Amino acid sequence: MSRCCVIGGAGFIGSHLVNELLDSGRVVRVVGRRDLELASLPEKVEYFQGDIRNREFISDALKGVDEVVDLAYSSVPKTSYENPVLDITDNLPSSVGLFDVASTLPIRKLVFVSSGGTVYGEPQNLPISETHPTNPISPYGITKLALEKYAQMYCRLRGLPVVCVRPSNPFGERQKPFVGQGFIATAIASILAGHEVKIFGDQGTIRDYIYVKDVAKALVAALDFGIPGECYNAGSAVGRSNLEIIEQISIHAKLCGLKPLVTHVSPRSFDVSANVLDTSKLHAISGWQSELGFAAGIECTWSWFYKNYKNRLD
Repeated sequence: MSRCCVIGGAGFIGSHLVNELLDSGRVVRVVGRRDLELASLPEKVEYFQGDIRNREFISDALKGVDEVVDLAYSSVPKTSYENPVLDITDNLPSSVGLFDVASTLPIRKLVFVSSGGTVYGEPQNLPISETHPTNPISPYGITKLALEKYAQMYCRLRGLPVVCVRPSNPFGERQKPFVGQGFIATAIASILAGHEVKIFGDQGTIRDYIYVKDVAKALVAALDFGIPGECYNAGSAVGRSNLEIIEQISIHAKLCGLKPLVTHVSPRSFDVSANVLDTSKLHAISGWQSELGFAAGIECTWSWFYKNYKNRLD
């Protein structure tokens, strides 16, 4: 029975990953900064609270662990533009320190969660495979790419069995709205609150949206089948504009007597026009592919937000 440590396991993707790992029969340990009451984890999960920048703490947290998934990241693309230096200092040292400690331990696999939505930059072709040039245009994407390079360095020089996974744009239950990342969560919460939804340009940007539980399954697939030193995309392989997203959400909003208030504003210079991922590499080694259709994912997400946010936003 494998023991998996999820760093950042109380967050949006992490909370879904924990459930998936438990379903696979693993023993799960979560590392986070919040106290246990705020983390809201299943009873079976072991929780370590502390600062992952502390080498002694992370060494203790990884004792007896067979697998590690690193989801910890303290910024989003929007905030990385606002303070690019902080994006580096808050994220680079902690993950590099993790790689350094993990490389001294008998770990079977470490999965670093990168970002397929930002590391590639403006696409030369669609869908984007893992061999596409990596020219990120955001500090967030640059730092994620730097961490991939550190991971590969530790793999080559220290034998760290690390795999990088590049998810596209996750959405689903428990995603935080209004944080500068997650268009679907923010759009739904805005509609519930009667606020306008901003679309940059006529259609908005084209993005590859993937239901969060499919991301969790992709990370488990990387743990089980990923080849150390390799990177794998995880997406739906379908591009959708912001306007298409609103049209799909509107189906559920209208049933609740709500109408989206959409405002079109000028495109932003720092948004790439499109990002759609080729996921055939991960599928080839593991059989993984996104399972829940987009419409069904939106329905699940709307239902969760309506239940959990409607009263809060009234």
